[in-house]
Amino acid sequence: MGNKFTEAEAAKLAPAEIRRLIRNGDWTGPDEIACLGYWKANLAVVPADWAYEFLLFAQRNPQPCWVSAATDPGNPYPRQLAADADVRTDLPRYRVFQEGKLIDEPTDILKYWRDDLVAFFIGAVVNTTFVFQKANVKYRLIGGYTSNIPCVPAGRFHCSMAVTCSIFKSSYDAVRAIQISSRYPDAHGAPVHIGSPSAIGIKDLAHPDISNLLEAKNLQHPEMLSLGFTVETGEVPMFWGAGVTPQLAAVAAKVPFMITHYPACLFISDKLCEEFALL
Repeated sequence: MGNKFTEAEAAKLAPAEIRRLIRNGDWTGPDEIACLGYWKANLAVVPADWAYEFLLFAQRNPQPCWVSAATDPGNPYPRQLAADADVRTDLPRYRVFQEGKLIDEPTDILKYWRDDLVAFFIGAVVNTTFVFQKANVKYRLIGGYTSNIPCVPAGRFHCSMAVTCSIFKSSYDAVRAIQISSRYPDAHGAPVHIGSPSAIGIKDLAHPDISNLLEAKNLQHPEMLSLGFTVETGEVPMFWGAGVTPQLAAVAAKVPFMITHYPACLFISDKLCEEFALL
């Protein structure tokens, strides 16, 4: 986890406190478990001359890329999400791409920041996790995968969708999850696929090619890990669009310069998840 807190302590941290810890280098690992109930975001930063195409790509592919906030060119302060936040320092780890190739995974992006950069904030699927738990929905969050679901292209941006998989204990739990997640379009909304992983190009759930949340053991409920990757009789695997999708699009488009979050290292805002929910 890269910090001194237990999971229970991390869940109770205030957003300003976790941002301060991250900024000072005292929290360097995944922060999905911190600040339970507060809205967390994936990050995509592109030059201003690519920003319209990126926004159009996001608008055409809302389930993996719903943009909830953005900064003006060169402005690193997302005031609409948190008064004291700085996008250059307030995520535990970042990814930096040049010409579509990964060149660095720093813990801050101060040396990379430019006057022409625009930061986009895309709601994370973890924002619905606490709601599932409050509703007693029984499931296991497995990991992230590259699917064969095509995104709608926009200008130079194109790719297949990244997805996350959760396995639900019963059809009842699955239906409840669909009802709940549909209220949160900013957190990827309803699932994009239900059922066989192979139908969307995933050959083996045991080998996530984007992130393995089971091995990371960064969940709030260890019982979710108990059955590993095996889909038991009666269980229902479901897949949501993932905020890593813009990284795949950046690689495919060979964006001259792009900065994103590192998987599971998110921006944590001062807003509650419920502030983004549909009534």
